[in-house]
Amino acid sequence: MLKMLFSYFFLASNFLILSSIQSMVVAESFSNPRTNNQSSIISVRVANVSETAAIGGTVVPYKEITLSAQMPGRIEFISGNEGDSFKKDDLLITISDESLLAKRKAVLAQYDQAVAGMQNAKIQYNKELWSPQTSNINRMPGMGMPALFDNMFTQKAADMMGDTDTDMQRQADLYSSNSQISQAQAKVRSIRHELEGIDTQIRDTRSIAPFDGVIISKKVEVGDTVQPGTPLIHYAKTDYLRIRTEIPSRLVPSLRVGMTVPAMLDVQAERTPVRISQIYPQADKVKHTVTVKLDLPIGTKAVPGMYAEVLVPVKNSQPKKTLLIPKSSIVHVGSLPGVLVVNENTKRSQLNVVRLGKAFDARYVTVLSGLDEDTKIIDNPIPGAPVGWIPGDKLD
Repeated sequence: MLKMLFSYFFLASNFLILSSIQSMVVAESFSNPRTNNQSSIISVRVANVSETAAIGGTVVPYKEITLSAQMPGRIEFISGNEGDSFKKDDLLITISDESLLAKRKAVLAQYDQAVAGMQNAKIQYNKELWSPQTSNINRMPGMGMPALFDNMFTQKAADMMGDTDTDMQRQADLYSSNSQISQAQAKVRSIRHELEGIDTQIRDTRSIAPFDGVIISKKVEVGDTVQPGTPLIHYAKTDYLRIRTEIPSRLVPSLRVGMTVPAMLDVQAERTPVRISQIYPQADKVKHTVTVKLDLPIGTKAVPGMYAEVLVPVKNSQPKKTLLIPKSSIVHVGSLPGVLVVNENTKRSQLNVVRLGKAFDARYVTVLSGLDEDTKIIDNPIPGAPVGWIPGDKLD
């Protein structure tokens, strides 16, 4: 008998403890159903929104170039693959330059020879300056007389008779020596410029990163033979992204550089503010559109080539009232969106199926039908709340 009473007392006490714990959990779940988002009754928001036109565009890098081959040859080295990042002045691609190096060695030998010729011309000029050929007895008329007699009398006699002019001969010899120096110097400069041209060609066999960026796409592989003008890689600066779009000419007058407009990206459900950075000064003659570039905020999750829509204001359009509700107030009945609306008479909730438009911003979405202005709705309803529930009620 005592054993049965003890067992009954033990079971009863456990039941009371379990009931109290469940009561505490249920009470806490209704008093604080969501830690950060409390259920509340709010009014439908009304905003005056101007008419806009959705224009398609493409996400493009802030800066992009296509590096092409400047010299013919074979691709020897590629620094990386698509998506690899590089710093300014990093080596990206090299083309074979064996023939250019061999040509440079041959021209360098010609340069050394020209320098030696220039030095010899200078020596000959100094020789003529200090030991003129007009004083060389081997160049005198001679007349069959001894060399000493020629040096002392024959030259002077020839000058007096007009057969020769020693001063003119000396001036001509100096001019000839100086001319040889000038020609040798010109040859040295010509070969030096030829070397500089070869060095430029060798430098053109290497593609250098013009700015910090990434490889968007490779057009060649190692071993490919290329000719001047062959595309090598598509290189871009993707730290900053833009949207490039073609705006109809009639909408351009309402735009200005620095203006902020909303845009929609494929990867984001809400609108993103973008700033107009460039408006082309001329319209396309065929499409009758103007190219406009808009800067995306830094850190936007997007990649070049992604589709985007820009909402451009329509000039002289009248603002119209647009109903907005928080995204957190939407409940789904099957595949249909709905909202718990508070009835003014019964003070209880009822489910209204609504037709939603585009996202207005990160928190609100537009309502096309199903709600009226100043309607009271329930924001952040408890999951599974039935029709008639309002904040403060407890679920059975």
